[in-house]
Amino acid sequence: MKTVLPDSLKPLLVCASLFLAGGANAEETAEKPADAIAVKQISMELALDIARESVLACREKGYSVAAVIVDRSANVQALLRDTLAARFTTQIAEEKANAVILSGVNSSEFRANRADIKDEMNQVDGIMVLDGGLKIEAGGSLLGAVGVSGAPGGDKDAECAQAALDKLAERLEFME
Repeated sequence: MKTVLPDSLKPLLVCASLFLAGGANAEETAEKPADAIAVKQISMELALDIARESVLACREKGYSVAAVIVDRSANVQALLRDTLAARFTTQIAEEKANAVILSGVNSSEFRANRADIKDEMNQVDGIMVLDGGLKIEAGGSLLGAVGVSGAPGGDKDAECAQAALDKLAERLEFME
């Protein structure tokens, strides 16, 4: 004997079938690795503000520097050179930031942790293991890095970068 459903119940049956099928698919996909992942990116505006605040922090101390912001893939996102900073400061700042992306830690920590190979790493194209590169993070995700160069010592470069990150900390917190 064949059961015939009234037309009014057919949409409900379709919805219930889709719901149950979706539940089975959800369990299956939970076991599989994701084919796509969500990645946080730093915006152009925030990158530019970090670079600007880094340069201004050093300027207040009497240093002419360059600041370079790279994204999590080490692509330059923003670059700012103060008027009197030497042209080489932009390259050095970028290479400090790249060292952060390579290592996942601030460049001073990378330098200390890998003192055994820092000289060899400085021969790698695009990497310079010197103080003055800091991670840019939000919600536990690495967004990129800031590199500063031109102050009399990498520790002073790092202080300027940290001052910028501290000043913009609230904006980074809201990215979580």
